[in-house]
Amino acid sequence: MNRQKKLQQLFKAKAKKASAKLAPKSKDKYISKAEREKLPAEAAQEPSLSPES
Repeated sequence: MNRQKKLQQLFKAKAKKASAKLAPKSKDKYISKAEREKLPAEAAQEPSLSPES
């Protein structure tokens, strides 16, 4: 492989990685089973903590 082709290949690879980082993520962040069990419990506690007007 000649030098120019190798350089172009490197530049394309770097550009591809950079654009992939900027692209929106298609999958949601993973939430563990323990965290999923905590969420409803925390949501139930929040309304009781809100100040009453």
